[in-house]
Amino acid sequence: MDFDDTPEEASFRAEARAWLDAHAPAKGSPEDFSQGYLEGTADVADHVARAKAWQRTLFDHGWAGITWPREYGGRGAGAVESMIWGAEMARYGVNVGPFAVGIGMAGPTILRHGTDAQKERFLVPMLKGEEMWCQLFSEPEAGSDLASLRTRAVPDGDEWVVTGQKVWTSGAEVADWGMLLARTDLDATKRKGITYFLVDMATPGIERRPLRQMTGSSHFSEVFLDEVRIPADQVLGEVHQGWAVTATTLANERGLIAGGNKASDAVALCELAAKLGRGDDPALRQALVDCWIRQRIQAYHGYRLQTALSQGRQPGPETSIMKLFAAEYLRRLGAAALATLGADGMRAGEGPGGGDWQARFLHAPAIGIAGGSNEVQRNIIGERVLGLPREAPADDVPFRELVSGRRERAGA
Repeated sequence: MDFDDTPEEASFRAEARAWLDAHAPAKGSPEDFSQGYLEGTADVADHVARAKAWQRTLFDHGWAGITWPREYGGRGAGAVESMIWGAEMARYGVNVGPFAVGIGMAGPTILRHGTDAQKERFLVPMLKGEEMWCQLFSEPEAGSDLASLRTRAVPDGDEWVVTGQKVWTSGAEVADWGMLLARTDLDATKRKGITYFLVDMATPGIERRPLRQMTGSSHFSEVFLDEVRIPADQVLGEVHQGWAVTATTLANERGLIAGGNKASDAVALCELAAKLGRGDDPALRQALVDCWIRQRIQAYHGYRLQTALSQGRQPGPETSIMKLFAAEYLRRLGAAALATLGADGMRAGEGPGGGDWQARFLHAPAIGIAGGSNEVQRNIIGERVLGLPREAPADDVPFRELVSGRRERAGA
């Protein structure tokens, strides 16, 4: 594992830091909008407006889409430069969270599986911050077992007609476009009859219903699709072969979640404990040290990933390890934060930190589910890292039979 920048990487880091010094607001300044979007403490409309303006600034100066080809508005750099850029930008009072689903997930998937026309249509508006995206994957009966999805798409001339329901759709209320999975072949096994669509969220028949979370925000929504017509040229990849395309999206999603931990969080919590005079509490000190250690371990996981990328190796199950570790770290960080605040931790939106730590505590459980539950990540690690045998599949039958069998067992 290599912890040091090469001379070229050090030069890139210095260039990035100099540009950010000149253009990005400092943390803690009145213009700081780095916190609160996911946790529900920020005004969504204001935060999105600031993020759009910042994303356009990045695009205009050549800092959007670090790894994307130049012909689509990117910088044409490598994955290591992208990681360096992310680490440097995290030191400033900016946030591109509203574009994580688009630029972080939809964009790489379109780059890998899209037609030339699809790349031309979607990538530049995405990088400019003109169009926002959401992920229409999970359903009420297809969460961790995503391949069990039942939303149906039926061909009708040069269109597909889609009917079904999605849930836990992040950012649906502000999204212009969505990545949609639908079943197009009931006679194939459940992973072989799915097609991946790009859908305009303004299409008639789409209804978005926000879901209020315990943070007080409605970051998630359920989305209903009632005979939604999607042009055939908005299929991404091959018809019935959407599961392979989905794998690209999910791998990028795990990497995004795992990379979302800021190195400053554990340090900031230690500083808060000292400021509140709680630094001598032995139980709290142990919890704070545990958070700091876990954050450093997560950083080393990042170094390992960066080393693989710098050597031209594609990461394997590293993203699952990082995502699982991130979920546990954020849970412990939230618990330590409330222990630090004491009685003030019961005052939502108030107290030291202005309610940010309470919001993080309430938001942390979602990370254990988002991007594939902790249990799913443990299965991936067990099979691909530890070499444990896979369980024999019990659903290697046509999806039509699988659904019928479920209904029979339920007495339907």
